[in-house]
Amino acid sequence: MPVRIRLQRAGAKKRPFYRIVVVDSESPRDGRFLEIVGTYNPLTDPAEVTLKEERILEWMKNGAKSSHTVKQIFRRHGITQESIKTDDAVQ
Repeated sequence: MPVRIRLQRAGAKKRPFYRIVVVDSESPRDGRFLEIVGTYNPLTDPAEVTLKEERILEWMKNGAKSSHTVKQIFRRHGITQESIKTDDAVQ
């Protein structure tokens, strides 16, 4: 079961709000998820993002891949593959 970290759309028509979720890669976009690890609101200026960094790093350490958009959000907030490697070196 390959695991992905991607966006799940919520909110009303023309008022998008996204959850950043961990899902089985074969699940539909708004389908079943394993865990909510953050939120993304693109309507505010600047975009409002909340992240559970510990859980994200844990999932990525266990092999979860992020979608392109989520990877960009993580990069803006300092979560990268290198941060996972340094987190392992500290422990």
